[in-house]
Amino acid sequence: MTTNPLFFRKTAIALTGLFLCLFLIVHLSANCILLLPKELAIPAYNSYSTLLRESPLIKIVAYLLYAAILLHVFYALLVTLRNRKAKPVRYAVNHAGENSSWASRNMGVLGTLILIFIVIHLANFWARIKLGLGEAVPSDPNGNLDVYSVTYELFQNAWFVAFYALMAIPLAWHLHHGLKSGFKTLGFYHQGGLRIIARISLIYAWIMGLGFGIIPIVVFFK
Repeated sequence: MTTNPLFFRKTAIALTGLFLCLFLIVHLSANCILLLPKELAIPAYNSYSTLLRESPLIKIVAYLLYAAILLHVFYALLVTLRNRKAKPVRYAVNHAGENSSWASRNMGVLGTLILIFIVIHLANFWARIKLGLGEAVPSDPNGNLDVYSVTYELFQNAWFVAFYALMAIPLAWHLHHGLKSGFKTLGFYHQGGLRIIARISLIYAWIMGLGFGIIPIVVFFK
């Protein structure tokens, strides 16, 4: 019995995508700490960041997260290239909008924008805090690295805040379609269930998009 490479790739995309959706919930919840009054936000955010860096269990989850991002991008790229190769010539008359959404036809574009965002995000946060690159991160009165000050400083840059807010749009679009299609790829075809998943996907995408887009703006004016 032979394994269908396309099926394997789409399954990998779906599984890693659903895992990343769970991670975004945790990440956005942590970002909400930034909305607290400063005297509460600083110790809470820095303690949370220290837990992420020092907990052995969370370190394992972090490695799984890195692997999920790489696999998701790699297999999505393979599937996109395969689809383009299968249809090298565009039809003279193409009513694609009647059969699919704009997001489903442009997941590659949306994914590329999100990948650019992730790289810039890691360069400004992860590389400085985890790898010690760039300006040294100070400590807060409790002895934790003052990750709050790093975040607050970046979110005082109007261009950086605008970039974050704008990138929340393709993120929401990508999540809306990706969450729905992920369950279909894994074999979930119950019609009533799919309608519920479609609604959940829309609500989830709105929450993630608004959350990641608005929090930097709020911090900027805080």
